[in-house]
Amino acid sequence: MKISTKSLGKVFLVGAGPGDPGLITLKGLRCLEKAQVVIYDRLLDSSLLESAPASAERIFVGKERGRQELNQDQINELLIDRASEGKVVVRLKGGDPFVFGRGGEEALALTGMDIPFEVVPGITSAIAAAAYAGIPLTHRGISTCFTVVSGSEDPAKPETSVNWQALARTGGTLVVLMGWSALESILDTLGKEGVPVDTPVALVQWGTWPAQATVTGCLEDILERGREAGIQPPVIAVIGPVVSLRSELAWFDRRPLFGKKVLITRPRTQASKLRSLLENLGAQAFEIPAIQTAPLEDYAQLDEAVAKLKDYRWVIFASSNAVDAVFGRLYHQGLDTRALGGVKVGAIGPATADALALRGIAADFVPTRPISEVVVQELSSFDWTGVPVLLPVADIGRDALATGLTQAGALVDRVDAYRTVPTTGVDAKAREALSQGMDVVTFTSSSTVRNLVEMLNGDRASLDATSIACIGPTTAATARELGLRVDLVAGEHTVEGLASALVTHFAEAKNAEEGSTTNG
Repeated sequence: MKISTKSLGKVFLVGAGPGDPGLITLKGLRCLEKAQVVIYDRLLDSSLLESAPASAERIFVGKERGRQELNQDQINELLIDRASEGKVVVRLKGGDPFVFGRGGEEALALTGMDIPFEVVPGITSAIAAAAYAGIPLTHRGISTCFTVVSGSEDPAKPETSVNWQALARTGGTLVVLMGWSALESILDTLGKEGVPVDTPVALVQWGTWPAQATVTGCLEDILERGREAGIQPPVIAVIGPVVSLRSELAWFDRRPLFGKKVLITRPRTQASKLRSLLENLGAQAFEIPAIQTAPLEDYAQLDEAVAKLKDYRWVIFASSNAVDAVFGRLYHQGLDTRALGGVKVGAIGPATADALALRGIAADFVPTRPISEVVVQELSSFDWTGVPVLLPVADIGRDALATGLTQAGALVDRVDAYRTVPTTGVDAKAREALSQGMDVVTFTSSSTVRNLVEMLNGDRASLDATSIACIGPTTAATARELGLRVDLVAGEHTVEGLASALVTHFAEAKNAEEGSTTNG
């Protein structure tokens, strides 16, 4: 029975790519942004689901060997059911919907019910995993074609539809998807059909993911090498001379922080920049926001200060959060940046200066290091006698800057602009993340240190087993006061400086390990 098109929604069969969320297409993201229902697979980065509206229904239908949430017929019925309710449905599939993704079956089911759909292609792991391993599937003078087959077509099965004899004689590059369990049979068949035993072979596990692992060998020994390396699905096999190019072209797993697990304790609203920096360097970042910012319960004092901004000679912002809070109240009162006309503006740190620049204000003062004691020292060249200064800060911010300016003769109004509070509901997640074995935990403020220790109920054993990295000496001092061993402090007290310090730290550790091995 066909369904009336008057009430129909639409289904988008979207390829999410093989793992790296950055590989989804722009059109795929736009489909997610308007989705009312997202029906998604296992082998895709769950962060992609954040692109869908918070109100969207999210339904997991993932499959793995020996277990599946719903069978294909049930998935087809689910697509039809939700679209029949007039909803925009995104069927988010790992890789490409039509490359061993059974997207064709889903499209036929929708066609049979006259339900409109679109296909948004995705990057298949056959191409992406090889590229991330530094293996071009075609290369002039080496391979002019490639063939992709499913490893589920085990040549040992009498009903296999793959002509393995023809594949062995085709030449070029052969890519086998989902073939780990049948690889022994596949390699044995290829060898019997004439593929030389010294033909290069690569196994790429979790291609394009932070956990990607690549093992190379030849037709004769790759299975043994893969087993020794602990290779497990999902894995693709790349067979052919192009595999030899990996020694020169490998890039993804040669980034300075590749494979390192880094815990980020920064507030979620500020963690994205640090996470992006770390992931671009190859790290696997885990976000456990130990603190979060919250509005003030009473804005009377801040509103009073904002209303008389023209009476101050200086306004010194302690953070980008303070900038956001002050301008929020400024706009609330019907004012704009002109209220700061004639007022000098200070920004403690480049991120704070950037937040001001976004509002068209160039900071008159940015310290060389965003530490209160350094700020006070660098501001000492000014005459502060009788100068009215507004310091909008966090409710638990340090008093060092206010104290130093007051001692210099300034008339300081230290006003709370926002609250910093512990993040609730992530205690178990924090313990679970640390139990996985982090390589380093990063702290960007004293409050992140205190709150993470509190989340762990004072149990520092899991923190003792990992490296501790702090953005600056003040944060490091707090960590030491709480009994933590601090392994590194960023020379430049910014997230960029912290990321750079991590690169140096692990490079030195690697060099020391290699030196020890050589000497041994």
